[in-house]
Amino acid sequence: MKIELAYGREGLEFEMPDQANPVVIRKPPFELPENPVQLILEALENPVGVPSLESLASQVSSACILICDITRPVPNGLFLRPLVEKLLDGGIALDQITVLVATGLHRPNLGEELEELVGDPWILEHIQVVNHDACNDDEHLMLGFTGKRRTPVGLDRRFVEADLKIATGLVEPHFMAGYSGGRKVIAPGIAHHSTIRTFHSARFMEDPLATSCNLEQNPLHEEQLEIVRMLQGPVLGLNTVIDEQRRLAYISFGEIFESHLNAVNFVRCKVEIPVGRKFRTIVTSAAGYPLDKTYYQTVKGMVTPLDILEVGGRLIIASECSEGIGSEAFRSAQKNLVEQGPDSFLEGLTQKKLADIDEWQTEMQLKPMRIGSIQLFTTGLNEEDRKITGVGQVSSITEAISASIAEQGSAEVAVIPEGPYLVPFVQPQNQTDPIEPSLH
Repeated sequence: MKIELAYGREGLEFEMPDQANPVVIRKPPFELPENPVQLILEALENPVGVPSLESLASQVSSACILICDITRPVPNGLFLRPLVEKLLDGGIALDQITVLVATGLHRPNLGEELEELVGDPWILEHIQVVNHDACNDDEHLMLGFTGKRRTPVGLDRRFVEADLKIATGLVEPHFMAGYSGGRKVIAPGIAHHSTIRTFHSARFMEDPLATSCNLEQNPLHEEQLEIVRMLQGPVLGLNTVIDEQRRLAYISFGEIFESHLNAVNFVRCKVEIPVGRKFRTIVTSAAGYPLDKTYYQTVKGMVTPLDILEVGGRLIIASECSEGIGSEAFRSAQKNLVEQGPDSFLEGLTQKKLADIDEWQTEMQLKPMRIGSIQLFTTGLNEEDRKITGVGQVSSITEAISASIAEQGSAEVAVIPEGPYLVPFVQPQNQTDPIEPSLH
């Protein structure tokens, strides 16, 4: 039996060992629109919770549109131009519209990468497209602190000072914020490094409610909502959902909180997958390009299946890592993990109010390490970088599965081809006859 994992741009096919009893966990199929452009136009014509975009634009003189960076496959090329044209129809001048790439603490997207990200040459030719830089103090306005948790709030002034603010993005499971999109594109997307590093501190990271698919009492989600409420004027959201082939399946546009929740409610039944049991062997991916460009992003694929991993079990993950380990800051954090060991590394994190840049992803890696063992298949890391991953290395998915079956004493193997874009969970014990709608 051959199975394909999301890996790089092309995918990775492997042979399941004969002795294995595989359970492949996928999203159920989406009902795709016949005309995605028409779907976008209808959403723009009928915003939720706010007047028409043209009427809002007619009352102001400037607009700033946020887009996610290259790590998320948002269909920007489909909606950016229709969105800009609506602003123009409302009377905002071309030179008063800015597209701001919400990089968070990631590197900027430039050149051909920026062209790929924007997806529309007309936008690049006519609209100012700029990258957020979290470490440039002059580009931020400090807005104070949140009330309950006292998070320092700094946001990119180009967004704060714009009359009309629009955050666009992709709604998918997020291992800390519950779901991506909406408010998350603002914070941490265009936040000052002090805001982001507070979010990435242990008091948020180790909170059990800061987890995949959970918005209820999620401390990060609550902080993000409060930060958005600090902004003046209308804040709009354009939230999209895509299927496994990265095709547009859903869009909600309008008031940022309502449009985000609409998208969350749409996607929940597709990505929260009930499974009847735990597994001693799990095979997954880092979701392929663009998410698996670095080992830094690979950690997301390690965390999302943890609810179905038996204690002492094995997680095998495939990630191309075509750009290597990640930033130098992340490299340093990984070295510290390997040198200090998980317990000492975590103890050091708990003493900090502000996490070091990119250290949080290393902290997230501790979560699967507490449950079982991790093995990585990659073709993009050199030997030096492999050593600082802190996980085992395998050269064959098939052989790794065979070895795990022998060592774990169970032939059942869960396979999650799309990695962190879906979240399997064990059906609650009080529910009998658990259904498995997306198991193949």
